[in-house]
Amino acid sequence: MTPPPLHRPSLPARMLAAIRNNFFAGVVVIAPIGLTVWLIWTAVGWVDSVVMPFVPRYWHPDATINRWLGNAPGSPEWIDVNIRGVGVVFFLLFTVLIGWVARGLVGRSLLRTSERMVDRLPVVRSIYNAVKQIAETVFNQAQVKFDRVCLVEFPRSGVWSVAFMMGTAKGEIRDRLSRIDDYVTVYLPTTPNPTNGFLMYVRRSELILLDMSFEDAAKVIISGGLVNPDEDRERAAPAPAPAPAPAPQTAPPPPLLEPRT
Repeated sequence: MTPPPLHRPSLPARMLAAIRNNFFAGVVVIAPIGLTVWLIWTAVGWVDSVVMPFVPRYWHPDATINRWLGNAPGSPEWIDVNIRGVGVVFFLLFTVLIGWVARGLVGRSLLRTSERMVDRLPVVRSIYNAVKQIAETVFNQAQVKFDRVCLVEFPRSGVWSVAFMMGTAKGEIRDRLSRIDDYVTVYLPTTPNPTNGFLMYVRRSELILLDMSFEDAAKVIISGGLVNPDEDRERAAPAPAPAPAPAPQTAPPPPLLEPRT
């Protein structure tokens, strides 16, 4: 009994399947690039809209270009120019200038005077101190960086979660817990939004430290475990060259028989 012939899709069906596969492959390539460009473009535009109103009109791009061309304001030759990103440049220059002044003797004195004035305002004081503490923790190079990845048993024994070790406990928490054991601060992010999570103080001996970088751990958390950087590196690495085949072994020739006398 002969098996029934295999059903082969028609030509239009094969063409539609190929178009669908190519479309989804294109989406996988275009979506990350387009989303990244859109986020950067939107963020730069937002910074420009906030910063440029504080920049004198004399330094705006359109005023500068028309001044070079000799066009008077309001004349028919006036050229309207809107260059996105100029506000970001002014913001960076202003931030560098403020940092340079704040690190000097006069700047430190002005900063202490301003902080004493802020401490007298109840609501503003709380907001300022919270923002200042977060900024100092994130940007101060002397602090322990938020890049050590570890595994912690959560939410129950035998279940491990990816977390970030932020250093030893500080302040009153350190004084209370150090009498018991060496405790460290651990931040456990949630999937798929790592900005939400749990702040925990865990014994150092109960953590499993990983060699994984912060970026790779963030990919694992955001993707829900679908993205594994180690597997991606293994696929991207060139395959090892095959070992040369061993040379065929030939049997030794039979011994010569001596003639009988």
